[in-house]
Amino acid sequence: MASPAHERFEQGLNPAQRAAVVHGDGPILVLAGAGSGKTRVITNRIARLLAMGVPATSILAVTFTNKAAGEMLERVVGLTGARAAQGLTVCTFHAFGLQLLQRESRYLGFGQGFSIFDQSDASGTIRELLRTINVDGGKRLDIGAIVSRISLAKNSFQGPDEIPDGGDLDGDAAIYQQMAKLVYGKYVAALKGFHALDFDDLICEPVRLLTKFDELRERWQKRFRYVLVDEYQDTNRVQLELLRQLAGGHRNLMVVGDDDQSIYAWRGADVTNILAFEDHFVGAKVVKLEQNYRSRKPILDAANAVVQAMPAKKYLKALFTDRVGGEPLQLVNCSIPEVEASFVAGEIQRLIQTGTSPAEIAVMYRGNKQAELIEAALRERDIAYTLVGGQSFFERKEVKDLLCYLRLAVNPIDEMSLRRVLNYPMRGIGEGAMAKLEAYSITKDLPLFRAVQRAGEIEGLAAAAKAGCARLAEVIIDAKAALVAHKPASLVAKQIAEAIALKEDLHAASPSGEAAQRRWNNVENLYKTLQRYETRAEETAWELDAPRAPALSEILHRLTLRMAEEKEESQGLVTLTTLHGAKGLEYDAVFLIGLEEGILPHKRTTDPKVTDVVEYVTDASGDVVQKEDAVDEERRLFYVGVTRAKERLYLCRARARQQRGQIVPRSPSRFLADVPKELCETREVTELAKLDVKQLAQKAGKALAGFGAKPKF
Repeated sequence: MASPAHERFEQGLNPAQRAAVVHGDGPILVLAGAGSGKTRVITNRIARLLAMGVPATSILAVTFTNKAAGEMLERVVGLTGARAAQGLTVCTFHAFGLQLLQRESRYLGFGQGFSIFDQSDASGTIRELLRTINVDGGKRLDIGAIVSRISLAKNSFQGPDEIPDGGDLDGDAAIYQQMAKLVYGKYVAALKGFHALDFDDLICEPVRLLTKFDELRERWQKRFRYVLVDEYQDTNRVQLELLRQLAGGHRNLMVVGDDDQSIYAWRGADVTNILAFEDHFVGAKVVKLEQNYRSRKPILDAANAVVQAMPAKKYLKALFTDRVGGEPLQLVNCSIPEVEASFVAGEIQRLIQTGTSPAEIAVMYRGNKQAELIEAALRERDIAYTLVGGQSFFERKEVKDLLCYLRLAVNPIDEMSLRRVLNYPMRGIGEGAMAKLEAYSITKDLPLFRAVQRAGEIEGLAAAAKAGCARLAEVIIDAKAALVAHKPASLVAKQIAEAIALKEDLHAASPSGEAAQRRWNNVENLYKTLQRYETRAEETAWELDAPRAPALSEILHRLTLRMAEEKEESQGLVTLTTLHGAKGLEYDAVFLIGLEEGILPHKRTTDPKVTDVVEYVTDASGDVVQKEDAVDEERRLFYVGVTRAKERLYLCRARARQQRGQIVPRSPSRFLADVPKELCETREVTELAKLDVKQLAQKAGKALAGFGAKPKF
């Protein structure tokens, strides 16, 4: 007798993985240690549900990045086939929130469509609000710090009147908290006036609607009978509430995560969500995944020792592996940071020469500034590398500008986009003209774009500015007409670029023809991106309805969601990344540098004289995170770095660093004391690594090439 179809998705799993996959109805928490195959558990459970007859449209899987969502969907399709998976919703929290708001937009009360503000839009709005109320704090404010505090307040369900005023804080922390309280209400009002939502609203607003409207909540609970969540340790309070609203009726909720990898408290993640899951969803089953398939045993033994030294752990896990043997950990004590960088670069070169792929090597650090010496040392040896967290493609000026024109074509009252392109390319609309347009807009109670259209009626506005406004209005109106006529988004983008002579402007503004061509290539890559959204069915795989050609408004919404995580493609290069940026990655060889007190753990978590927003993140109950909690998160950050390594792990530090012109001794990170010494081979490095003869010849050749000479060796 043939086995039921769903049983094939239970094969090849270890006992803990199988227990999670075959779980029936009701809540389940899967505590997945690093490298324990959590994605396999999620995708096999989805495949099993489909094989058991659960409709694909009844399953929702949520994660934190579009990349992770895409990989998850691809795996499910590989297990079940495209037909069985059709209608499955696999997306990020923000993409799901956007989907819900698009479907239920009438509950928002906007009347017409809405725009999504990305990080730069939000920062620009707050900067403008501070300017209008003549606030600068006596110095140049870090707008990002204000945005972060407002974001934390939103995600803690704190309204403008409830946000703390910072009276219990000191120094910069108090100033920025006061600025956030001052501007928060005005920012919310500005968003409403612009018919815009920011990233936080994409989750906060769905929660508000689901909580307020019973029929809406019941409709979405009925729609999704099974909800699965990846990286649950990274959820915040509002994401927890969203899951409660979606799964509150049927309670068929699976969450997968690792409390030992909770490292994002600074942006609102609340580790108590995973630690208190059994309280939030009474009767939940708990399964631990402890078998690691990534790292050698010495690396895992070190990771276990470090994380088990954390006090008051609720869930104890001990990672184990069949991958026994392997090299001891390298504990590298360097005299100064320059020697540390030289050692790392020299060792990377040795690994590459002995067969390790550059793509399988990573250098990880606590703060971005630590990369500077490493970069210099790698360049000295002509070792190509990539920096994780570099400038996003969508942040490049020419790309952002063209996207703003497209946003205006969809929604002319998008004031932030209008302000960005009002005088780009230059069309005679300076600050004085801008002030007159604003005054007219306020006096007549009109959107700013309507003021631009009526510029000819504004007294005192220069003829050049009136002409510039007319040209801009014509570009936007023509683009909007093209959209109404169902012209493809990529062609509308080209139409706008031609109308504003974008290519010519880039050439005029660039220092060289090569630089201009690079910038124009970015514009052409945007055309290609728009074309992909128009033609690829998989881009609409998370839609509730059958795939169709998406409208430009939908494309722009999705592009905005992708902006925060868009990275340059980099293959075959050594990776340099912060420890926060390394989560979810793995490499054969990992170098952890700067393992010193004050760097990891960071001084703000240990020095009572230092204040920073990270120390004062509020938890779900509204209390501030204590400093010992912040140190615990630093320990988890170290654990994340250790568990990225598959074959080799280097733990590096400097014995002394220069501070204010003096060489100051440095203490090793307290976390190193928890690494069993029998797992390590200690190395003392006091001199810069020397270049070999071949490298010296190559460098000499490059130096002499400009003089027409050839070196002889």
